[in-house]
Amino acid sequence: MVSSLESSVGTERKVITELPGPKSRAMQERRKNVVSAGVTNGFTIYIDRAEGAILVDIDGNHILDLGSGIAVTGVGHAVPELIEAVSNQVAAFTHTCFMVTPYESYIEVCEELAALTPGSHAKTSALFNSGAEAVENAVKVARHATGRQAVIVFDHAYHGRTNLTMALTAKNMPYKDGFGPFAGEVYRVPMSYPFIDGLSGAEAAARAIAEIEVQVGAKNVAALLIEPIQGEGGFIVPADGFLPALSKWTTDNGVVFIADEIQSGFGRTGEWFAVDHEGVIPDIVTTAKGLAGGMPLAGVTGRAEIMNSVHEGGLGGTYGGNPVAAVAALAVIRVMRERNLVQRARDLEKILLENLNSLARDVNIIGDVRGRGAMVAIELVEPGTKTPNAAAAKGIVKYCNEHGVIALACGTYGNVIRLLPPLVITDEQLADGLNVLAEAVRSVS
Repeated sequence: MVSSLESSVGTERKVITELPGPKSRAMQERRKNVVSAGVTNGFTIYIDRAEGAILVDIDGNHILDLGSGIAVTGVGHAVPELIEAVSNQVAAFTHTCFMVTPYESYIEVCEELAALTPGSHAKTSALFNSGAEAVENAVKVARHATGRQAVIVFDHAYHGRTNLTMALTAKNMPYKDGFGPFAGEVYRVPMSYPFIDGLSGAEAAARAIAEIEVQVGAKNVAALLIEPIQGEGGFIVPADGFLPALSKWTTDNGVVFIADEIQSGFGRTGEWFAVDHEGVIPDIVTTAKGLAGGMPLAGVTGRAEIMNSVHEGGLGGTYGGNPVAAVAALAVIRVMRERNLVQRARDLEKILLENLNSLARDVNIIGDVRGRGAMVAIELVEPGTKTPNAAAAKGIVKYCNEHGVIALACGTYGNVIRLLPPLVITDEQLADGLNVLAEAVRSVS
């Protein structure tokens, strides 16, 4: 159990103005003049400072963060160890470009990734700036190593917003609409979605594999790319056995298995990586989000023979593995170990599932409660059906925001509420947030 910690901003939610407050509303008007309308804001409060699981806006409201910047600030906000590491690095140097004059922290991050990612085989890594960039480079590596072109992805997948990763992403609006043409040789097959399809993991895998072999041909496939727990697509946890069956098929057919752990990695699900729950060992793992606690850093870590197959100069980027972001990642990993935050995610899972399952028994719009660790969701439906209820999700987010709690919607149909609290959230804070969420659900059900 984690008890309340002393904090310079306090540890309690505190709403002192309507939300958004007057200063945030004025800032939003200012924003409209200079920020592209294509960049949206889910909750138009403007943040002044943050600590732990509390955000303080420019109107002085204390907001409880159940989103972690979309699974980024797993170790919480304003972590002293991260502040110290980043401050010291900024004072030393901020950039040289690792490809020009290298530095130790890049190597240290790659050493940690080799140790933490599944499998005892030799691994090497390349560092980048964002999750989309990591995914794109993982596909590049797989194609180069295999000499093949086809990439297999899944229904409900989200992999990014670059041209290739838009092709890999399943959902059209808002991620893809009007932005084509997209990269080719991308093939989509059904995901295991237990709430909807009712299939076992083995049955769902057989269905997907049959489509691959008929529509693409195993000998043409460079990579199979999958989120072990889908993120934007709705926190879909595949049925047990689905991932192992796919992994075996890729091994048997010389296909590179890429696990996109950008949202599910770094302790979020109660293991360092979500594939660890079923003992799956990917050929390549992509990481970002929780890796560096808010600094822009991403990694592609894979079997040395695959990663090292790329010619010299074939991977890189000006800012990839920036020294400030690299030391932030090292601090995050150290904090996670010292505070046993992987175990804390398991503890949070118990609290979340117990509360949400109890709530689901009391209302008729929650069709499914699912997730692992501190990556848990409710799927909202029309009463008595499995028909998506996006209006309810929208209403719940609005209610939570108005009462000082950040809640995020997701899902192919916009009908899923996802909870991604910082792993350092206290039991008291989580109970408060869940109470507000329960009020929100009841208000719309």
